[in-house]
Amino acid sequence: MYYQRDFPLSSMDEKYSLDVTLWISSCATLWRYSRIGDTMTRKGKQIATWGIIIVLGAAGTFFLVRASNAPGKLDGFAQCLKDKEAVFYGAFWCSHCQNQKAMFGKSAKLLPYVECSTADGQGQLPVCTEKKITGYPIWEFSDGSRETGEVSLEKLSQKTGCPLPQ
Repeated sequence: MYYQRDFPLSSMDEKYSLDVTLWISSCATLWRYSRIGDTMTRKGKQIATWGIIIVLGAAGTFFLVRASNAPGKLDGFAQCLKDKEAVFYGAFWCSHCQNQKAMFGKSAKLLPYVECSTADGQGQLPVCTEKKITGYPIWEFSDGSRETGEVSLEKLSQKTGCPLPQ
């Protein structure tokens, strides 16, 4: 027994289509071996149910891990910002800083971000005090200029020369 697709797959999906086929086949096999004749025993139903739950759990975990390891849409842009020596100063409790990070989605982990707040949220770290950071978020660029507040991706592209993906 195998699963037949009626739609084209991307190259990423083709790589993992065999795994999906094997998992579906495993579920069918568990169900088939848990039967005695045409009637399923209570023990057989339990075995089949738990087997299917385990296989589906493993499949779900596999796809979640695969999805979380996929590159973000703005990875190249975020890396370019870092390469162009742009710096994003913020605080964990700052809602505008969170919004700025959200603009980058999964690529936010690559931002040249400097946390300015102390762990208790009551003070500022010396690195930000020395740079005279007085509010959040602040972007500082290699030419010494600054932009305050939530800065659009287009503005960041203009200030740094980093191209935005199409």
